[in-house]
Amino acid sequence: MIENSIINSDDEAIEMLREIADKTTYRIIVAIIHSPKTAAQICAENKLPLSSTYKRIRKLQEEGLITIEKINIDSKGKKVVLYRSKIKSLVFNLKANMISLQFNKNDEMMRHTCQLDNDAMML
Repeated sequence: MIENSIINSDDEAIEMLREIADKTTYRIIVAIIHSPKTAAQICAENKLPLSSTYKRIRKLQEEGLITIEKINIDSKGKKVVLYRSKIKSLVFNLKANMISLQFNKNDEMMRHTCQLDNDAMML
């Protein structure tokens, strides 16, 4: 969904605004714009409950607003998932007959992916 896209449908735009304007959703997205983080890191930084953060992360993934950037295995053999925001910014435009949202893709994510690809080529 987030490819520097624009939503012009009033119903879709209002629903998306409602979702992003939610304090928890906003904190999650802002926390992972510049660097990937685990759900536990997001919770600790923003004083959010872990269970509701996981539910919100799942919903944001389904809506295409965040993605899993990397999955690691820690020293205890536990899976550690790092999440990243797909959006860098959002522009809200209200006109007499239309509401539109313009999402700008997170270039930080693109640069990080390219860096990983370049590193892989060096091996």
